[in-house]
Amino acid sequence: MAGSHKAIRSSGWKTDLLIGFPDGLFLLFFSTQVMQGFTIAVQTFYNVQLAIWLIGAVLVLFSAYHANRGDLQHDTPLLTPEEKRKLEKLDINDATIAHIAGEMQKDADLWEQTLVAENVRETTFNRGRAIRSAIMTGLFFVGGGALSVCPYLANENFPAAAKTSMMLVFLGLTAFSFFKARITAQRPLPIIIRYWLMGAGVLCGAWILQKIF
Repeated sequence: MAGSHKAIRSSGWKTDLLIGFPDGLFLLFFSTQVMQGFTIAVQTFYNVQLAIWLIGAVLVLFSAYHANRGDLQHDTPLLTPEEKRKLEKLDINDATIAHIAGEMQKDADLWEQTLVAENVRETTFNRGRAIRSAIMTGLFFVGGGALSVCPYLANENFPAAAKTSMMLVFLGLTAFSFFKARITAQRPLPIIIRYWLMGAGVLCGAWILQKIF
């Protein structure tokens, strides 16, 4: 039976929101902006967007679970006896091996200091907590995507729906930026500008693809 190990854990729903919400919003914003300019059947548009929405949520869910699970293989930051034996088999002298072990110890100490300075908590892996965090991240992904895709589901006039979607996306990015600034103790304006530029980049990318295809 594998032993327990430690890894950095989600600090709760706030971390899940910071990860899932913007991913869902930007992915669906891009896909809807690209496809709404194409001459395709309305139902085909809906099917593609719902498929992207669902597949994206599942991928984010599994990614979040594995991120919370940590890496048991590399759980020990120091040179293990097994690794030392492998180095000895490579005819590496004792002084070099000792130097490698010393550098790994320095890195481990620096990492621990960083965790303390940033107030990051490490806990023993808990499958239930990891699953809950993954589900929350997936739900926030779905919520972010909803701002982008729901106007199209409510209005088959895609040019008008695109304008509504754009408005909701940039309002959502503004609200998200204020929230992120508050919980990360940063100034909101730089975060708002950064996310608005990302949104503008998505629009530019979608426009370029429409011109190409």
